[in-house]
Amino acid sequence: MGNYRFILSGGGTGGHIYPAIAIADELKRRHPKAEFLFVGAEDRMEMEKVPLAGYKIEGLPIAGLQRKLTLENLMFPIKLIRSLIKAGKIVSRFRPDIVIGTGGFASGPVLKVASGRGIPCVLQEQNSYAGLTNKLLKNKVARICVAYDGMEKFFPKNKIIKTGNPVRRNLTEMKVDKKEACVFYKISPEMITLLVLGGSLGSRRINQLIEQKLDFFKKHNVQLIWQCGKFYYETYKKYDSEHSRVFAYLNRMDYAYAAADIIVSRAGAGSVSELSIVGKPTIFIPSPNVAEDHQTKNAAAMVAENAALMIKEENLEAEFETVFHDLIEPSDQTGRSETQKSELAANIKKLAMPKATQHIVDEIDKLLIDTPTKKWN
Repeated sequence: MGNYRFILSGGGTGGHIYPAIAIADELKRRHPKAEFLFVGAEDRMEMEKVPLAGYKIEGLPIAGLQRKLTLENLMFPIKLIRSLIKAGKIVSRFRPDIVIGTGGFASGPVLKVASGRGIPCVLQEQNSYAGLTNKLLKNKVARICVAYDGMEKFFPKNKIIKTGNPVRRNLTEMKVDKKEACVFYKISPEMITLLVLGGSLGSRRINQLIEQKLDFFKKHNVQLIWQCGKFYYETYKKYDSEHSRVFAYLNRMDYAYAAADIIVSRAGAGSVSELSIVGKPTIFIPSPNVAEDHQTKNAAAMVAENAALMIKEENLEAEFETVFHDLIEPSDQTGRSETQKSELAANIKKLAMPKATQHIVDEIDKLLIDTPTKKWN
């Protein structure tokens, strides 16, 4: 195929970054001669994670709006103007054929500039409740790839394509077994392994829960792979031990998922999509501090299919030990815990959309065919 140029923009959290990387990887596989440039927000995690994936990235001075009056909010108009100017320079210099946005405030200036110059743009919305940036861009883009039904309430119906959420290729083609993964993490393959995921930035409440339950886990012969998040690592690294591996971030999720027997996780859209493909018994603890409480809705949809368990933050003290104990040990002689684990694993895997990335890139390829080549001066 041609020597295409793609700009991908999105970030702030892993939920926006990793879909963009997955899309880029698939585009690169189909178009080996293509050139790629990521655009993110300065000082956010994409500036570290994207280069680790092998792609160039440039940062904008943009920052999100806070929920209360702060100096950052007062600076927002200035940062937005500076970001639009820089985005314009990036687009003029790189001359993309298509621009892809995966959400997060960093993608706003790039897609606004590109669409204004007639460059085809694609949005990828991970959540059941659309993000502010994507809602603002809805009338400026050619395609909007979504993971949930009913997204017409946010976007023009004629632009919506249901594809599912992209996940990292090493998860859709997992070749790591538990024994190999346990060697990687220097843990015992004979013990029950609990993988704790609080999101890319970490979860204060989940970290507090795990700290409180360390003796409980030890009593039940459960070892941990604990991603506490970069904001909390200095607080919880003291618990790193032979049976409790503590990390700020997990760069090899294929090994983490392979090692896990049970997973405790937030219920962001990206996490739900990955865990559906992985197919392990999961307890969701949704964050209550997100727009329209969409994590609770995501988790509830899994529970309705008997594909996962859910404990709300407000019920953790009362319910966690009972729910977890029932997963690891039969409450009677019927072996119910093994049956429950098998059912949860099988049912969540049925909900997976493992070809989401390919379907999104199919739509991008259609735009490449249907859109005349951009003539740059």
